[in-house]
Amino acid sequence: MHGDSVALTQKLIQFKSLNPPGDEAELVEFLGNFLRDAGMVVEIYEFAPNRPSIVAKTPSADGTYPLVFGGHIDVVPLGDADWSVAPFDAEIVGDKLFGRGASDMKSGIAAAVTATLNQMRKTPNLKRGVTLVIAAGEETGCEGSLHIGREAGLEGAELLIVPEPSSNLPVVAHKGSLRLVVTARGKTCHSSMPWVGDNAIDKVSRWITDLDGLKFEPEAHPFLGWTTASVTTISGGLNINSVPDEAHFTVDMRVVPGTRHSDIIETLQTLWGEGVEIEVVTELEGFHTDPDCPAIAPVLDLLEQRLGYRPKPTSQPYFTDASALVPAFDNVPTVVIGPGEAEQCHQTDEYCSVQAIRDSTELYEHIIEGLCGQ
Repeated sequence: MHGDSVALTQKLIQFKSLNPPGDEAELVEFLGNFLRDAGMVVEIYEFAPNRPSIVAKTPSADGTYPLVFGGHIDVVPLGDADWSVAPFDAEIVGDKLFGRGASDMKSGIAAAVTATLNQMRKTPNLKRGVTLVIAAGEETGCEGSLHIGREAGLEGAELLIVPEPSSNLPVVAHKGSLRLVVTARGKTCHSSMPWVGDNAIDKVSRWITDLDGLKFEPEAHPFLGWTTASVTTISGGLNINSVPDEAHFTVDMRVVPGTRHSDIIETLQTLWGEGVEIEVVTELEGFHTDPDCPAIAPVLDLLEQRLGYRPKPTSQPYFTDASALVPAFDNVPTVVIGPGEAEQCHQTDEYCSVQAIRDSTELYEHIIEGLCGQ
């Protein structure tokens, strides 16, 4: 497994680190010991009982800001559909390594770990440190990374690499997330006399309609467009012959960087009036690194050498641990780039290309060598 990112990916997949319920402890124990045995300095941070995350650092550096790799080891549940392969056996068929978390994102974690340890063996005294942030709880709101940001005393970083699935192409921006529960109150009465009551479902129906086409920015973000709002659940009423006095719906908003969550909530509160109740469930910021930022140039240079052309950095609508780690590392320049495929995230029969895992490992090794080597 040492020096073999594909074998390490298989090992990580075999740990059933499902979230929910949140079952990362056994995997973190294995990976923490694996990194300690290789010579890294490992600290464990628990945001809840048996919900640990790892911060691992190379033992030598010259005091400059480190190169950071950051990502997560929790995976989503399997879903109701039957898998054609065993989801935790990590079987390889041709170029495809199957299993829950293969693309999202145990292959990326394995590649970053393997690249770091390989470079430690090649260059025992790195001039710049490498830090690995391997977090629990990303799938339900980046709890692990947020906790690390609060508790680990992080400072700046030279560059943050997030090995989330991007088909090994550079992503320099993604949206944040603002998740809301919206509640309407009314007055119940017999459904044959609706004028006596106050129908809460009528209210939420109007409010949901108000979201259609609503814009929260004066102009589109150059990489990410507009903030979007998706109504994802709705509930209300207790029986068919009573006017409901309470109704709820949830909204998953994907927010472009630069748009303040407080401004969105104020806009909605003004639009819907004093009767609305808005509860914030989670909120995470997006990020955007300028494609011309000098700190990410080494990544683009290496990709150009490997591909024969300079890839154009892109964006994604999803969020990653960058939402928590970019501010934790003092707004560090960031690139999301990893071996998985975004289309495979949360899918039945999830897989990752074996060659892509090897390619990302080699890319990360060259990044570490260029930024941290003697």
